[in-house]
Formats: sequence, structure tokens, C-alpha cells
Amino acid sequence: MSHSLWQSVLGEIELSVSHATYMTWFKNTELVNQSASEVTIAVPNIFAKRQFEVKFDEQIRGVLAKNGVSPKTVNYTVKTTVQRPTASRETTISHAADRLVAPRQVEHSALTPKTTLNPRYSFESFIVGSSNDLAYSACQAVAKNPGTKYNPLFLYGGVGLGKTHLIQAVGNEIIKHQPEKVVLYISSETFVNDFLESIRYKKKGFADKYRNVDVLIVDDMQFIAGKEKTQEEFFHTFNALHQANKQIIISSDKPPRNIPTLTERLRSRFEWGMSIDIQMPDFETRCAILEAKSALSGVEVARETIEYLANNIKTNVRELEGALNQLLAYAEMRGVPADISTAEGLIGNVRHSRPQHLNARQIIDKTARHFSLSAQEICSPKRDKHIVTPRQIAMYLLRSELHLSFPKIATELGRKDHTTAIHSVEKIEKAVKLDFLIREQVADIRDKLYA
Repeated sequence: MSHSLWQSVLGEIELSVSHATYMTWFKNTELVNQSASEVTIAVPNIFAKRQFEVKFDEQIRGVLAKNGVSPKTVNYTVKTTVQRPTASRETTISHAADRLVAPRQVEHSALTPKTTLNPRYSFESFIVGSSNDLAYSACQAVAKNPGTKYNPLFLYGGVGLGKTHLIQAVGNEIIKHQPEKVVLYISSETFVNDFLESIRYKKKGFADKYRNVDVLIVDDMQFIAGKEKTQEEFFHTFNALHQANKQIIISSDKPPRNIPTLTERLRSRFEWGMSIDIQMPDFETRCAILEAKSALSGVEVARETIEYLANNIKTNVRELEGALNQLLAYAEMRGVPADISTAEGLIGNVRHSRPQHLNARQIIDKTARHFSLSAQEICSPKRDKHIVTPRQIAMYLLRSELHLSFPKIATELGRKDHTTAIHSVEKIEKAVKLDFLIREQVADIRDKLYA
């Protein structure tokens, strides 16, 4: 009874909301308890719970009433998941590992390195719309049965459209449900660096590291183009994994046929499976992304403000989320509401003042000067506290203002390992929300960049 009732409710709601809204908030819900006076609906996460309580409660009550159910209380609860053994994190390999562990030995080793996957990237937190639903469905299919279909799976599209989120979500999903699987996530730049180091220092174990896995996920494959020896090594790695029915997942900014200086035999391998384009989300999906982001921040943003941002920022998801973050930070700093008038002022100022020629060197130089440092000091390997924070802020600004990839950010700051860039950007993203001093420093540097 509960299942059929909820399917009826969902069917009616699906007709009254956008596809993006339905996929984001309603698809993974279920009615778990029903009595004459009370109904309990399970939702995927705490952010969805907040949205249902604030935004969808009245609509759900109305549709329930149409179906002959008028409970006094409607509860929203987060779905509980079965706790799996902690071996899920122990069965993955890190690209920074010096010691390699064979897959069958991994679950027994206390020295096994942690996964390089970001746990924030999940299918539940990904906003689905017409621009990415095919990629989303393919990724889910691969996560359920890795190595059996869509192998390799090749996702391509512009910067900031969710490729990294989706391919890491596959890895996280596999680890969650199949903890015995060995999943390795890397950037192509990491593969290049590992290969060069194995030659330069005559390190053993390179082939074992990349071939003794069940799932290999490679981000930003375009950076391997033009490197003939590295492409040859990846070709052999690809063949070894594919012949063993191991899953290969790749992302790039272009489809295989459009990656310049990619060898023909590697291009043909990439086209064996499925290649899917991820495009800029449509208006409704952009609104759903902003609503999810505002729910995550704990701040309710009016629909008209959401629509204003979605209408005026059509470049990529990263810039869309960045605009919302800027609005929320500005509103908090200045003590003003995060409403449409504040958004209009911010977006208008950015539009008219953002220089087209802004580049990485300018951001590094301005950040260094703000802290009375030289660009050379920020790019140096020094770990002094008075240098580390400015360096992290520079990385954050390279990401937020230029939308550079993490490998590119690492290169600009003289780093070989892009995981440092990931850590730095995430740290400053959190600090901007919680630390007034950091927030002011970032705002001051931005003002100087666009002065």
C-alpha cells in the first residue's frame, strides 16, 4: 500500500516540476511508514531533508490529500545505510604510494594507503539534468557491474561541468558496495610523472601499480597528448587491463578524435567503449544546482535570486557555484541579505570589471604582494607558515577565478603532485566561510585583481 501510494505521489509530482528538480530531490525517496495520523518519507541525505521540510512539504501534503491521505504529521528522515567493513578504504591504492600491495593482500595489510577519491563526490550529490543524464546513467551502470559494459567509459566536456565529480562517484560507489575491488584514481599528469620517475630513478613496480587494479580512473587525459613514450606505456597498460576485463574510466576536455597529437592506436582504444559529451546545464538544472548548493550552506536563498544567477551565468557549473559562494560570503561580510538586489550588484560588477587578460601569473604576483612576499617564495618548496597560507590562497584563486584544473594549478605553483592543490583549495573554501581574516584577505586580493 505504502509503495503504490508513493509511486502515485511521485508520478504526479514528476508532472508538476522540472526534470532536474525531480531527479535531484524526488527520485531516490520512499514512503517508509504510514498511519492515519502520520507519514514518514525517507530521503537520501540531510540536505534533501532540509529542502523537503522548507520547500516541498506543502506540495507533498497536497498530493497526498489528492490520493486520499491527509496525515496530521509528515516526517522526513535520512535513509540509513548498512555499515560496511572499513576495508572499503583499505582496498584502494594511492598514486603517491611508495609501497605497492597486490590486490589479494590488500585487505590484510595495515600499511595500505588510503584512497585518493574524494568522498564528497557521490551520485547522490550530483545534480542530474538533460545535459548530463546520459553520462550519469552510464556511470551508474559501470558502478554496478564494472568491466562488463561501457569499457572504456570516456566522458568529455568543458571545464567545470562535473566530469571529475561523476568519475569519482563511480569509484566511491564501487568501493562502497564491492569493498574487495581495487580502485585507482589519478590524473594523466600523475601517470606521466610516475612513468618518468620510474625511468629516471629505475624504480620497480610501475607496471604492477597500474595493472594490479580492478578499476583505473584517469582524469584530464588530454595532458598525455604529445608524450609518445608515455602514450606507449599507457597503451600497454590499457591493453593489460582491458584483456583482464578490468574497468577503465577516462575524462578529457575533448572527444578522442579531437585530442591533438594522440596516437592513432590509443585513440582507437578509447573509442572501443562509450564516449559521452557533458554539456552546460540548462536553466532548470542550473537552478537545481544552486538550490542544492544553498541547502548545503544552510542558507535559504529566494527563488528569484536563484533564477537571476541561473539566467546570468551560463559558462559552467564551477562559475555558477562560485557566484553563489561569493554572494553568500559578501552578504555575511557586509551584513546584508543574500537577495536579488545584492546579486545584481555583484554580478554586474564582475561582468564589467573582470579583465579578459587575467592570467595565472597575475594572480600569483598579486597574492604574493598582498602578503609582502615574492612570487618566487610562493612557488618555492618552503613550508614556512607565513608562506603556506598565501600559497594556498593563490591556489584557491587560480581555481575560482581562472577555473584551472588541479594539475595545472600544481604546475603553476611549481608542484609535481596535484593533490596538494586539491587540499589547498578545499581548505581555503572552508576557511572563507568560517575565518573572517581569510575571507577579508581573499576579498582584498580579488579587489586588486579587478581594480
